[in-house]
Amino acid sequence: MELRAYTAGDAQAALVIFLRAVRETARAHYSPEQVAAWAADSGDLNSWAAARTAAHTHLAIIDGHVAGFTDLDDHGYIDMLFVDPDFGRHGVASALLASVVALARQRGLPALTTFASLTSRPVFERHGFVITGERYFGEGDRAAKTYAMRCVLDGTTAL
Repeated sequence: MELRAYTAGDAQAALVIFLRAVRETARAHYSPEQVAAWAADSGDLNSWAAARTAAHTHLAIIDGHVAGFTDLDDHGYIDMLFVDPDFGRHGVASALLASVVALARQRGLPALTTFASLTSRPVFERHGFVITGERYFGEGDRAAKTYAMRCVLDGTTAL
């Protein structure tokens, strides 16, 4: 597995992974209405590409294919961690999280935060993140539960 920084040419591959992960993987934890609302939130390809660049996105590559991606903003917030369903359970999310932790430590950040989905919560917990709260995004029957999570980078976290 190769880990590398996102480039503008990666926008389409990252968007496809996001949509597939939401529509195929997350559907095990969310209703069809919630999945549809979540997938519709991706915007057009140009705005997606700009958001990925601004969020310091990193990719996992397996056999020349983008297998997953994550990001880390300047404040230690991870907005996205998505793995292509074809590469699930191959250590992609763990490798991406480890790379983000290393980057955060290099930047001198004291902690990482995220809003984890019901689907991604277990992977974050396995890597030292703890729940600090809950939130819902969306409205009505489309409101989807997520968890505010935090990982303190004090040198004792085993990532």
